[in-house]
Amino acid sequence: MESMLNKLKSTVTKVTADVTSAVMGNPVTREFEVGRHIASGGPGLCWRIYNGTKKSTKQEVAVFVFDKKTIDKYQKFEKDQIVDSLKKGVQQLTRLRHPRLLTVQHPLEESRDCLAFCTEPVFASLANVLGQWENLPSPMPSDIKEYKLYDVETKYGLLQISEGLSFLHGGVKMVHGNLCPENIILNKSGAWKIMGFDFSISATNPSEAEPKYTCKEWEPHLPPLCLPNPEYLAPEYILSVSCDSASDMYSLGVIVHAVFNEGRPVFQVNKHDIFKSFSRQLDQLSSISPTVLNKIPEEVREHVKMLLSITPNVRPDADQMTKIPFFDDVGAVTLQYFDSLFQRDNLQKSQFYKSLPKVLPKLPKRVVVYRILPALTSEFVNPDMVPFVLPNVLLIAEECTKDEYVRLIMPDLTPVFKQQEPVQILLIFLQKMDLLLTKTPPEEIKNSVLPMVYRALEAPSVQIQELCLNIIPTFANLIDYPSMKNSLIPRVKSACLQTSSLAVRVNSLVCLGKILEYLDKWFVIDEILPFLQQIPSREPAVLMGILGIYKCTFSHKKLGIPKEHLATKSLPHLVSLSIDNNLNLNQFNSFMAVIRDMLSRMEAEHKTKLEQLHSMQEQQRSINISNPGSQSEATTSPPGKQIDDIFGSTGANGRENGSAAAPAPQPNRMSLTLEEKQRLAKEQEQAAKLRNQQPLAPQSVKAANSSNAKAKDLTSSLLNSMTSLSAMSLASAARPAAARGAVVSTGPMMGSTSNGFNAPMGFQAGAMGLYGGMASATSTPNFGALAQSQGPIGQANKAPDLSALDSLFPPNQNKVTLNQMGPMAAPGANAPWLNQFGSAPNARLTAGAAAPMGGVSSGFGMQANPFFSPQNFSQPAAANLNQSGVKHSASVNNDLKDLFG
Repeated sequence: MESMLNKLKSTVTKVTADVTSAVMGNPVTREFEVGRHIASGGPGLCWRIYNGTKKSTKQEVAVFVFDKKTIDKYQKFEKDQIVDSLKKGVQQLTRLRHPRLLTVQHPLEESRDCLAFCTEPVFASLANVLGQWENLPSPMPSDIKEYKLYDVETKYGLLQISEGLSFLHGGVKMVHGNLCPENIILNKSGAWKIMGFDFSISATNPSEAEPKYTCKEWEPHLPPLCLPNPEYLAPEYILSVSCDSASDMYSLGVIVHAVFNEGRPVFQVNKHDIFKSFSRQLDQLSSISPTVLNKIPEEVREHVKMLLSITPNVRPDADQMTKIPFFDDVGAVTLQYFDSLFQRDNLQKSQFYKSLPKVLPKLPKRVVVYRILPALTSEFVNPDMVPFVLPNVLLIAEECTKDEYVRLIMPDLTPVFKQQEPVQILLIFLQKMDLLLTKTPPEEIKNSVLPMVYRALEAPSVQIQELCLNIIPTFANLIDYPSMKNSLIPRVKSACLQTSSLAVRVNSLVCLGKILEYLDKWFVIDEILPFLQQIPSREPAVLMGILGIYKCTFSHKKLGIPKEHLATKSLPHLVSLSIDNNLNLNQFNSFMAVIRDMLSRMEAEHKTKLEQLHSMQEQQRSINISNPGSQSEATTSPPGKQIDDIFGSTGANGRENGSAAAPAPQPNRMSLTLEEKQRLAKEQEQAAKLRNQQPLAPQSVKAANSSNAKAKDLTSSLLNSMTSLSAMSLASAARPAAARGAVVSTGPMMGSTSNGFNAPMGFQAGAMGLYGGMASATSTPNFGALAQSQGPIGQANKAPDLSALDSLFPPNQNKVTLNQMGPMAAPGANAPWLNQFGSAPNARLTAGAAAPMGGVSSGFGMQANPFFSPQNFSQPAAANLNQSGVKHSASVNNDLKDLFG
């Protein structure tokens, strides 16, 4: 790697040194920056050609440099002759102006070390291309070494030289005198240009019809640079010291031969004995062998043979050569037309540009890119021609690499992006938008291409808006997401809302529907779907467009609509649109199909969620926790169960009373929300902690004795106080008759009570919730049975009834009633006041007797609620109870009617 870097460094240093030594001090360097050595040309390939740029305008040029050190071997007078000859050729070239002659940008400048002048950008000389590589840089430029001429380039190049000779012979009355491959330059576009007028001869009688030229005698002792190339000279130059325009035509014939024979002329000339060589050549030309011309194309072979004739009058002149069928090639004619475009009017140009797309595919890429493309882009300054030129430029761009597009096409195309007139420019660009977005650099897309699309959406022409909306989906995948989200979508929405054209509005909706897949879900839900409700018109096409966007969003696997949005926004909007009178039957059916699909999915999703939550609740209740407080909570009826018990035998879930609940499906954990999963995890963690605690075993209750009575019992004091208050309340006034509506549900969870009072069970949660929101059963323990043993009449020997505390025991253990654990009643000890309330749960009520209010056990619940008065409720008549003590269903329905209206 290091050796390669050193080699590169030495090469750059050598080239820089060569340029510096050759050009340093020359006035050309004041205005032009001299670059790399690229080629050689001129008489004997003595001129080194460098690329360069003009410092003021950055215009690309070619710098021709002749280093005087190359002729140090000659005597001073010979040096002066060589320099004078070279200076004459450049000065003559500078005076002549023609498309077929090399254009001089800066005249010849002389310094002590070199001669230099600047021309249009140059690729190489024809001699370099044909394999003559003298005075070229080392290493050899690969583009020259590998350069091969295409047929169309050869044909048109020879045609250009013929046209150049026609100008010299007919217009200037001049003979070139040294026409050879060294003096034919290929410019950067591939055009062939004539230079090297060192030995040119002007007519002595330019005003006459038959010009006469004075030819100098050949001087063999002069340096080679002071003599023309003898291999391309006509025989009359040497043998008869005469010349005319036909002499240049002979040189053209030798050039044609060289082009088709790898740079070899017709005859090799011995420069030391030139007269003998030309005499022998003259004999050979008299009867030229067919093998000499066998590599020349057949359609031009006869003309070349005529050009090589020893008789000047037989040779075709330049005008005649330009008209031979060999040059009637479609490619050559096309290139010739480009060179004469400046002479055409707009109508002729437009017709030519319209037919050009048929010709471009037949031409080599190098010719199209470097020869035709510059001519096309030069027309961009004429706005009227841009619609005709632009399709051809974009057609060429398709065949270019990205680097060629950026380097050769993009600089000329950028100003055209900003043109708004004529409107056809926008249409053409929109049709080729995929090409532009593929090959244009991202920064240029953002600065030039997308603004053009935005202008098209805001254009006053409906046709442009429609085309733009139709084309946008075809290249939407090439637009970066921020530009689409922040710039493109808002303009599409604006075009839909503000236009008065139905076609634009429908195409806007279709465009949005097609690019939905390139948007994210929440942008569609937050920006696109709410926008649909803002559309004012209700034409069937618009409604179907709205339906299409809803359907695409709903059914797309990446998007989808949440059930909340379906329920609150999407479905209400679609339902309201579906009944529009403008819709026909098929359109209405399309609406209903989408609505049914949405309803089905919403139902399935929400039902799945509810089933998961229900399953989670069931799993939580099934966890066996030994904590009595938690057990009491676990045994409490869920709200759904309470509702089932209140509203009759058929529960809220649709199952018959007394039947087992259907097993809940296992939750689909993938569809649980994050909050539900967090709550489930916390509940499972808490349940695990509770399971790990030591179970609280119930302690055996010892019989009450006189020693226990001595201790202060706060619970007994509280119960005594409440029992006294209840007794006074019952004794102070007569109990009213049973009120209608005091009956509470007789569902299975309420026991065999008629108004919510039950001696062993206390006041149930369901009844209390209906009358003033009392404390639930889980927060209000039933102390009714304990209160019976501590009544105000003082029967101390009565065994206390502790059955109400049975619910505190876990259900999986053998239940031992507190009645069995408490002290037994003394024999014969009766409590007539208490017995009238019937503490046993199966006590029957006598027919026709007013039922008492229920035992003292209810006093705790009634005193706890200040809005509850015992006088407002009494036992219903015994006639309303059946044999088992349960109210008939008809009476239940009446009571429910009274309760709930």
